[in-house]
Amino acid sequence: MCGIVGIVGKSNVNQALYDALTVLQHRGQDAAGIVTSHDGRLFLRKDNGLVRDVFQQRHMQRLVGSIGIGHVRYPTAGSSTSAEAQPFYVNSPYGITLAHNGNLTNVEQLAKEIYESDLRHVNTNSDSEVLLNVFAHELAVRGKLQPTEEDVFAAVSHVHSRCVGGYAVVAMITGYGIVGFRDPHGIRPVVFGQRHTDEGVEYMIASESVALDVLGFTLIRDLAPGEAVYITEGGQLFTKQCAEAPKLQPCIFEHVYLARPDSIIDGISVYKARLRMGEKLAEKIMRERPEHDIDVVIPIPDTSRTAALELANRLGVKFREGFVKNRYIGRTFIMPGQAARKKSVRQKLNAIELEFRGKNVMLVDDSIVRGTTCKQIIQMAREAGAKNVYFCSAAPAVRYPNVYGIDMPSVHELIAHNRTTEQVAELIGADWLVYQDLPDLIDSVGGGKIKIDHFDCAVFNGEYVTGDIDAAYLDRIEQARNDLAKVKTQAVSAIIDLYNN
Repeated sequence: MCGIVGIVGKSNVNQALYDALTVLQHRGQDAAGIVTSHDGRLFLRKDNGLVRDVFQQRHMQRLVGSIGIGHVRYPTAGSSTSAEAQPFYVNSPYGITLAHNGNLTNVEQLAKEIYESDLRHVNTNSDSEVLLNVFAHELAVRGKLQPTEEDVFAAVSHVHSRCVGGYAVVAMITGYGIVGFRDPHGIRPVVFGQRHTDEGVEYMIASESVALDVLGFTLIRDLAPGEAVYITEGGQLFTKQCAEAPKLQPCIFEHVYLARPDSIIDGISVYKARLRMGEKLAEKIMRERPEHDIDVVIPIPDTSRTAALELANRLGVKFREGFVKNRYIGRTFIMPGQAARKKSVRQKLNAIELEFRGKNVMLVDDSIVRGTTCKQIIQMAREAGAKNVYFCSAAPAVRYPNVYGIDMPSVHELIAHNRTTEQVAELIGADWLVYQDLPDLIDSVGGGKIKIDHFDCAVFNGEYVTGDIDAAYLDRIEQARNDLAKVKTQAVSAIIDLYNN
């Protein structure tokens, strides 16, 4: 999960790119980067850290130009160094920079092809750099001194034929324009829009519509799966379907957790989807526990608040804010490393004892992934005096790894894998636990005015929409992650030993 943005403006876009990345900060807190173009020269700043920390005034002053792209990253397995902060750059052809959200599932094969056939060198372990080199190669073979929109779209078509996985991409071709494209399954989201200024029309591509809203852009629409949009430096906009058999199968976890509630993804309001999740949960509780003794419904800030509110309304019980959140602590799900997650929960949340003392409390969270956070929060509720603590997940049990850009690569990190609901409840310390049913989640997200026939629900049902994922692939990912963890542990131990000596 990352955030991408690209802007073709009529004046310097550095501040607009910065503002867009702050709006998309929830999609990645590990690294940030911006690259702009002016008079055929590129100006780049990227580093590990939050947007506000990576970009100081001196950096912003150097990011000149009326066209540019930006990226916020959260670390997946193997991508936690500043060398892998995006955007990436290659000088041939034209000078291309690229930012990417998602994950390529055939990256090993592609890396081999790039070296042996395309004669290109990849300098990091990032699949984003691999994707950049594939795109650059396919554009180079067109052999044009000045690429046209048809050249760009032909290159994207060949990217789709070579690359497998989930990806939303924004790339800048120095001196020519910005291209955005989405994988043929539409797994990761990307939208584009425009705004009118005194100087003319400006265009923007972004991961979520909320970034357009905040900057005063009007949403045109989502990119369709397999589609590309190309905006020239002069402000001409072109779109084309570049995949042979596109089929919309977006990641349903975007609506559960990843996206902001004020975003519209594939025509679906994230806020409305989460309201319906709460409605479905209430119906399940009334079916299974009609004589429940819930006194109060309390959300775990912030993502679950919408579902919790509707749950309380449907059950006819009080809704209360029982936790105060420290706004200066990042999202625990996307923090690198289990130790960091455990440490951050107590720093992030504090219970209001008044709302817990002597009550039967229903806590609501968007999902349960590793179980680390909810276990500590349940303990906090008990310490605040709750008589009984029940727990509700707006999503079904997460039992399988994600391979399309969300950091769930190891089944052994997933508390629900090979466990019953009752076993999970015991492990997290809840008196009882309710999971959303998958058909109800699908109906919550796809049951509005916009109908989507199929979602990527792999983390819940183990069915991967790209069709190329098998047990051997998952084993390789898990082994790679374990090896990386060992290297990190050894490095930390060496630093501690050095310090102590």
